[in-house]
Amino acid sequence: MMSRRPNLLSIAGCDPSGGAGIAADLKTFAAFDVYGMAVITALTAQNTRGVYAIHQSLLPFFDQQISAVLDDVRVDGLKLGMMGSVEIVKSVAAHIRSRSLPHCVLDPVLVATSGDGLSEQGVGAALVSELMPLCEVITPNGPEIASLTGLAQPQTEDEQVETGRALCARGARAVLVKGGHSQGDEAVDMLVWEGGVRRFAAPRLRTQNTHGTGCTLSSALAAGLAKGWPLAEAVERAKAYVHGAISHGHEVVVGQGHGPLYHGWMRSADHDLLMP
Repeated sequence: MMSRRPNLLSIAGCDPSGGAGIAADLKTFAAFDVYGMAVITALTAQNTRGVYAIHQSLLPFFDQQISAVLDDVRVDGLKLGMMGSVEIVKSVAAHIRSRSLPHCVLDPVLVATSGDGLSEQGVGAALVSELMPLCEVITPNGPEIASLTGLAQPQTEDEQVETGRALCARGARAVLVKGGHSQGDEAVDMLVWEGGVRRFAAPRLRTQNTHGTGCTLSSALAAGLAKGWPLAEAVERAKAYVHGAISHGHEVVVGQGHGPLYHGWMRSADHDLLMP
């Protein structure tokens, strides 16, 4: 009897250059051998050098996208990325509640790798109040967690834990505070949940191929959770996948700015993160 392959839905923005957003999510889902679907929250005009324009999905059509998928397809996990507007945040939260959707991973995308803003005023607060309590884990980077908590951007591991606990106190089940924006020879992520902390570290890679790292990590994490991996194991494998995708980024030559990761690196590397 064939095992049931998980179906994962990405709800995020569209990057036409293919490095971030739903393009990165679907590539990651394929790498983890899960079936990927996508609902678009916004169209962007962007490339490896920056974001030039954003066109938000209108709410009625956005709701139709989600309903069309959920009325027909079993959804085993969600990756939530760029929301863009408060009304879209509330719509997503309503669908999660009404359908009891499992394994939700929130990447609170507020700013692109290039530094360009991706959401309207009030979205950060709506993510905290509406979506964060419904998600199994959220994956903010330094600037994002500072925006969500009102605290200074964490520079040390202790500060990462402090900001993670601040979000847990406001209803988060677990927070993976990413350390990619910090300094040092290691990129350290801290997983914080009520009563626990776990450290995940990898050598820091000096490269321009970092476009879409947050999207890729959260998608890999959602795939692992949908496969039934415990949270800490899913984080460990997701981080290893992203590290490999960054280190192999030179194998794809795309653009003149922050290039993308190589999402297909496991096909050519002696490394299978999918093995038990």
